[in-house]
Amino acid sequence: MILKERTKPEELVILQSLQPRMELEEKDAQYLWTLEKGYEGEVQFDQWFTNHRVESLIINDLLLEVNGTLFQIDSFVITQDRLHLFEVKNLEGDYYLDGDKFKTAAGKETKNPLHQLSRAESLLKQLLKELGFYIPLEPHLVFINPEFALLQAPLKSPIVLPNQLNRFMDKMNRTSSKLNSKHTKLAEALLSLHITKSPYSKVPGYDFELLRKGVICGECGGFCEFHSKSKFICSHCGHTGNIDTAVVRTVKEFQLLFPEFKVTTQTIFDWSGGILSKKTLRRILKDNLTYIGDFNRRYYE
Repeated sequence: MILKERTKPEELVILQSLQPRMELEEKDAQYLWTLEKGYEGEVQFDQWFTNHRVESLIINDLLLEVNGTLFQIDSFVITQDRLHLFEVKNLEGDYYLDGDKFKTAAGKETKNPLHQLSRAESLLKQLLKELGFYIPLEPHLVFINPEFALLQAPLKSPIVLPNQLNRFMDKMNRTSSKLNSKHTKLAEALLSLHITKSPYSKVPGYDFELLRKGVICGECGGFCEFHSKSKFICSHCGHTGNIDTAVVRTVKEFQLLFPEFKVTTQTIFDWSGGILSKKTLRRILKDNLTYIGDFNRRYYE
């Protein structure tokens, strides 16, 4: 049973919203690519993990803190006599381990994901001890991308390579599991400690006046420049979308980027680049959001 579904990280959503509206610096564009790649791999992991058949509790995307130190867990699985900690990587290409260094086939050193897994394992064990749970914890480093290879992979390690995924799942499914209230209490304790918003944001600064205005296509991320009475047509990919849906999506994007601003007909008119009349926007806002205030101070939530 999945107790906490995976959601797209807020930083990723914000950067994806900013990308068509401003010129991202190289480091920000690289960070966006890293977040997209990571999330893509985690979604692939979730699809693979649907093959898990035994009784378990699954918690995705946990952000926890121990003694002032934050750590993230991609997936945490509670079974009868084992806790499974999963770190998921979506790397491509050939890599190898040189001692405790993790390198590409070309010899370029990158962050060693084993260190990240070890850190999360150590901190999680501390937390479990503080909570009074002493169920054995098994860490797993899953390389989900089929185009990844680890040359001269060690025989005994927490690493699960792409060509080992099916066998790993078969082994998990052969282990019987019957949960009780102890397991539920552990899951509830961890969920109660989950930090919903990371204090360490890498999103660049941005300003309403300096961002490009318009309605963004939900398919390709380009700007919609033409519309009929009820449809938007993307001039980049040709996708046709419902005006109401596009405007609601644009409002949600505005609320995400500017949570301190009130949603009014004028602000959404400006944000959408004047592509729709205020009359049309007012009707869409009234139909899809909650109307607050009188005529002169009207805004929507």
